[in-house]
Parts: sequence; C-alpha cells; structure tokens
Amino acid sequence: MSIAPKAKLSAAEYLERERLAERKSEFLDGEMFAMAGASREHNLINDNLVGELYARLKGGPCRTMSRDMRVLVERTGLYTYPDLLILCGPGEFDPLDRDTLLNPTAIIEILSPSTEKYDRGAKFRHYQQIPSLKEYLLVAQDEPVCERFVRQEDGSWALIAFVGLNDMLKFHSVPVQIPLLDVYAGITFPKEPTLTAEPKPVR
Repeated sequence: MSIAPKAKLSAAEYLERERLAERKSEFLDGEMFAMAGASREHNLINDNLVGELYARLKGGPCRTMSRDMRVLVERTGLYTYPDLLILCGPGEFDPLDRDTLLNPTAIIEILSPSTEKYDRGAKFRHYQQIPSLKEYLLVAQDEPVCERFVRQEDGSWALIAFVGLNDMLKFHSVPVQIPLLDVYAGITFPKEPTLTAEPKPVR
C-alpha cells in the first residue's frame, strides 16, 4: 500500500496558520517547523541586548527589533524569527505579510544546545543570501563569548570573537560598543570561556 506524500503548504497558508498559532514556527519548502522555547539565561541575555541597543541607537537611523519580527530570506524561501535584528533605514516587507521583514542590516542569535549547530550552519547559510545583511552575531549563553561575522567585499565573512567579561562587543554595521559585562548582566557561568579573540576569515 502506498502512502500519499504529505501536502506542502504555500507561503500564504503558512502565514495564515502562523497568525493563529500560539507558538512560532519557521517555514521552508512547504513545511512548518516549531521553534524551541528559550531558557531563562537566553531570555535574560536577549533583554539585556535589547535594552543596551535601544539606548545606543535611539534617535538615529537604525533601530533594533526583537524576536517577534519575522524575516524572509527571499532567495531561499526561509521564514524565521531571529532573536534580535538591527534595521538601518526604511524597512522592506514581504508583499504577502507586512509583519515580515526582508532587509535586516544585522542579525543576532543567542546560542543554545538545541540550536547552535543550526545557527552556525544551515541557518547562517540562509542568512548569507540576504543582500542587505552586513553582520551576523552569535552570543553564547553558557560562557561570556560573542562571535561577530562581517560580510567582506569578496563575499566571504570575517570572524572575530569577543571573549570574557572584561571585553567589549563591537558592532560593525552600527557605531555601538557594549561591555560583555552588560550583555551578561545577571548570568552565572559554569566555566571559563574557551575561544580566543583572534580574527580569521570564514568562507
């Protein structure tokens, strides 16, 4: 007996279901993927970054948006929710949904055991297909380490890590620096950071 293949959703059907859903889901290739819940540490780091970025960007051409802002990677069809993003200048939005941004300037993801491989791998490859994206930041939650990837003129991405509570998280796309002590305010770490702050190119 043959089993009929599961019917794929259109983007419009996904968006309609997402408006009614209690939990957020990503969408790719006709399928919805439920997003995992966040830990206390994840939420605290997110709130710290939102507050610090809002204070530093207020009144300028750039602004921050938190994890309820959906992003569409037009070239790959991925709909997703970054933990935070920065938008500089006017926003461009999905014709199917005015709550879905097309042109983020910077994206920040807070790593967790269940998402780290995805955030570093497939999801980053999707994000690289966003023409407006200038930098991508990964923020650890179990050690004071922030990694910044910056798009180069040749299309490669250069990495630098900011390590330890005495270091400063320096953004590339906006003139903002945030002490890691403030990024991780309220967090207790189980171990010392393991990365070095040495830059290297990433392709």
